[in-house]
Amino acid sequence: MNRKLLILWLTLCLLVVANCGKQSSTENQATKKLKIAVVTNNSSDWWTIAKKGGDDAAKELGNVEFDFRMLPEGTAAAQKALVDDLVARGVDGIMISPLDVENQQQMLNDVAGKTLLFTLGADAPKSNRAVYVGSDDVSAGKMAGEMVKKALPKGGKIMVFVGRSDAQNAIDRLNGLKQGIEGGNIEIIDVRTDEADSAKAKSNAADTLVKYPDIDGMVGLWSYNTPAIVNAAKDAGKLGKVKIIGFDEDEQTLQSVKDGNVFATIVQQPYGFTKDAVIRMVLALRGDKSKIPTDKKAIFPTQVVNQENVEKFWSELKTFRGK
Repeated sequence: MNRKLLILWLTLCLLVVANCGKQSSTENQATKKLKIAVVTNNSSDWWTIAKKGGDDAAKELGNVEFDFRMLPEGTAAAQKALVDDLVARGVDGIMISPLDVENQQQMLNDVAGKTLLFTLGADAPKSNRAVYVGSDDVSAGKMAGEMVKKALPKGGKIMVFVGRSDAQNAIDRLNGLKQGIEGGNIEIIDVRTDEADSAKAKSNAADTLVKYPDIDGMVGLWSYNTPAIVNAAKDAGKLGKVKIIGFDEDEQTLQSVKDGNVFATIVQQPYGFTKDAVIRMVLALRGDKSKIPTDKKAIFPTQVVNQENVEKFWSELKTFRGK
């Protein structure tokens, strides 16, 4: 009998110790300072709005170190160098806006094996990322296509500009654009890339205006493309003569919309989705897996900004920029 009681007592002790260990582990997980990082796909001003969302989320959550890395040059190698450095520093979670969806898949999978990985603003759906947080880029591209049809009711020829054609958001936006212009008698002459180099983006636009003097429209799929098109058109004396449709809320783009030199721009919610992504990641790391959607996507809607709503939109945007 004594032996049985001893065994029972030891078993109960082991259960108590195990339970205390689990509780301690859970408490440590909930209270330890988390290191969360973001690696962008370019250095455009658009990302400063996204950074503000992440900063605010980290402050609200508490005990979170938020490291925001702006990509200095638009290459996959430069992006990998930033990612490798962050992983080596032992970040708890990292959000990446991939540049080359096909060739970076192994890199992303390697990262996902070492830390919690989200994609932000641009997806890599075949990778092992836990969640994509951002826009539905096909839908956004379709919006742009519909704006092209409104700007060119009789149809015409357009040129498309983007940083990289192999980034998932570029692929999706172009596919959406093609859907949006269906039935509008509109021809896409070509897609010009610039490796996220704003000087090259302007050069591409300028070359297009020389090579195709009768071009009807120009579409920029990344944030800095629209100002580059505007500046090239201004230099060529074509401002107001060529219909320009853009993406995102660069201040020059918004001023050009207000002035009537850009027909419309399709805007996202970089502040909102980065703030949301940081919150989701921190809660997941602290044990709340309910914030990981079953379809592994957290989509924020896009909208059209034109002359009718640009002043209201711009006023609201200034609060995110602290102006």
